[in-house]
Amino acid sequence: MRNHRHEPALNAAVETYVTPGRRYLKLNHTPFGSDQAENRNIGRTLAEDSVRITDEELELLFGYEWRAQLTASWLVAFARREAHRERIGELLLANERIYAGRGYCFALARFATEEHARLLVDYLRAFLPHTDRGEQDAAMGALTYLDGLLGTTHAAQFLGENGAWAPWLRERFPPQRADEWAALDHFHDVIAARCAFADECMKALPPER
Repeated sequence: MRNHRHEPALNAAVETYVTPGRRYLKLNHTPFGSDQAENRNIGRTLAEDSVRITDEELELLFGYEWRAQLTASWLVAFARREAHRERIGELLLANERIYAGRGYCFALARFATEEHARLLVDYLRAFLPHTDRGEQDAAMGALTYLDGLLGTTHAAQFLGENGAWAPWLRERFPPQRADEWAALDHFHDVIAARCAFADECMKALPPER
């Protein structure tokens, strides 16, 4: 099994951006908690790192395991690092590592273009029929968020009596959490909250000199 400690450049990127304070765990359980001071600190360091990390370091993290990929996708999302848009789409559609896909969906929502909405559509067409694993809930949240921004109706094909969203929910969640529309609103709101949080944190950065 690959170990970042045996690769100096990768190890430096992981220890700088992924593991301090177990950042990757916080990113996997957002929105954050009720401690607003801690939330501000998390957001400030994410914003700072999103502009500090190099493209080479991001590529190293994207080529590693889910913790590194999740963190890299958040950093790309915060600063909208457009050089990595294609890479994120490839990784989402490959669907190789659980949890990392939540970060990819967040990043695609942050890019906020029709192209990225269509990547989410492609992912959902491929993976909503499968209930073994994946980030279909995050993808639906991101797609409905983009539909609202772009004035599109891409998510409609997955909804309603003949859509794949409701059967997927019933397989993955207990009955009290499997309401098609309530769940959709929830996952939309998670993505919307993350995008608003990123905007707020990036605006708080001091201007470049």
